[in-house]
Amino acid sequence: MWLQSRRLNTPGLELRNKFRNIFKGISLQSECETDQTWISTCLSFILCLSEDDYLSGELGVPRSPVFLPVCVAYLAVFLVGVLGNSLTCAVILCYKVMQTPTNYYLLSLAASDLLVLLLGMPLELYDLWRNYPFLLGEGGCYFKTFLFETVCFASILNVTALSVERYVAVVHPLRVKRMATRAHVKRVILLLWALSMLCAVPNTSIHGIGQLPPKFGRHFPRSQPRIYNWVILVSTLVFFLLPMLVISVLYLLIGLRLRRERLEASADAGCFGPEGVSGSNRRRLSRRNVQITKMLCVLVVVFGLCWAPFHVDRLMWSYMDTSSPRHQAVFEQVHIISGVCFYLSSAVNPVLYNLMSTRFRETFSHITCHSIWWSAHSGSHRTQRSTLSQNPSLITTHGIGTPHGAEMF
Repeated sequence: MWLQSRRLNTPGLELRNKFRNIFKGISLQSECETDQTWISTCLSFILCLSEDDYLSGELGVPRSPVFLPVCVAYLAVFLVGVLGNSLTCAVILCYKVMQTPTNYYLLSLAASDLLVLLLGMPLELYDLWRNYPFLLGEGGCYFKTFLFETVCFASILNVTALSVERYVAVVHPLRVKRMATRAHVKRVILLLWALSMLCAVPNTSIHGIGQLPPKFGRHFPRSQPRIYNWVILVSTLVFFLLPMLVISVLYLLIGLRLRRERLEASADAGCFGPEGVSGSNRRRLSRRNVQITKMLCVLVVVFGLCWAPFHVDRLMWSYMDTSSPRHQAVFEQVHIISGVCFYLSSAVNPVLYNLMSTRFRETFSHITCHSIWWSAHSGSHRTQRSTLSQNPSLITTHGIGTPHGAEMF
């Protein structure tokens, strides 16, 4: 996302290849120490280029040819994402009953999405509008890279931790009281963010500002290619492929456990007396677990689909030869798709909550009405909170019949 200087159009690519051939010829002639006149002629050709021609040959056109349609798509994603994630944060922070372990992970994920949308997207749009020169300086380059790396790592770690929490709640419900407390989840989330920031340092450290030779002195973001390639490969393996594999295994185990619970609940359907009551409670809890797990499973699938193009884009930039016009054309398409999917992943979660979660819709309506009538009814805030706390439909159980507040789902 943040190496926009790599984008070249076809004319810029052809001019860049001419430059490469000239410099390659200069190198060969220098090794033989012959034909100094030819070398001088080539250097004169380069130095006599206009600034725009030289920069276009090296970095491509300063403004992306797809700026307008991508900008429209980004703005739509921005509005939906900021509104949805802000409401998600408000729902969890304003209502005590919504502050459950599962919802804390969703709060952390929403915070990560807001950082991407509020800080990352404006920088991305600026790059699309004006790819170079880079006006934010060395500090701005470091901040941009560090921000994107941190939120990338924090997002996948939050989704992984959320999947582990769901696995424990369904497969090992007796451990929920010990492992899914609010204090424990808060510590885990702080640790995840600290780890994300620490792991963002390597890629950030190899970025910086480069001055384009030989005479124009324009600044553009740069990175050290070989080290960068290794960092991208390792981060893709450790912070995408491995977590997605772990998450897939966890949800497979959850699915097997829920299937067994459903069979056991069916076997208890004909029971009477206390055992029948127990079977009824078990069926109710099983249905609840199925609903929550289905919602989180959809969230993970959408997350994986949105983030896969992003990692493919980074790997292509690291290892694909973009000197070929065909390869460059493919890369440009992947780059656009990966950018849209990257930001779409930051906006889609609240939409999923609203579509698949009755409790989210109920709480959303509470907080919306609270905002509308705040000026007319000064006591509405206390009334809404009291009503929500007393509403049995917003209270669920977590684990084996243990009251644990309201889930998001």
